[in-house]
Amino acid sequence: MRKNSVKNRRINDEVQRALADIVRNVKDPRISPLTSVTGTEVAPDLKTCKVYISVYGDEESAARTMEGLHSAAGYIRSELARTVNLRNTPALTFILDDSIAYGVSMSHKIDEVTAMDRLAEEARGEYAGEEQDEES
Repeated sequence: MRKNSVKNRRINDEVQRALADIVRNVKDPRISPLTSVTGTEVAPDLKTCKVYISVYGDEESAARTMEGLHSAAGYIRSELARTVNLRNTPALTFILDDSIAYGVSMSHKIDEVTAMDRLAEEARGEYAGEEQDEES
């Protein structure tokens, strides 16, 4: 099976849906309730799976959540085996995905630059208007 085949994408989607439900129901107090599975990459041989995790909150809660997920990896894998019918149940590797936080920070920066540009245009417009009044 190739990496970007239709079959592999379907497996990735199914594993992501199952892991989202499983992670939501893990009873480890270290895992934040605002944790989501943003993506999965199952290897074509179904032996390994990279699970991208996003945690809403500060870095400390993200670190505690990742620690809790690493310690519960065996339980999560067994639940995945029970939920999704695959020939092999992949070994899970959890990776902290900060792309959402990065996107939000970039959006704020773009908004700041746009506001500063608008203020500069208004200042130039008022300045140009004053010049026209003085010339008349």
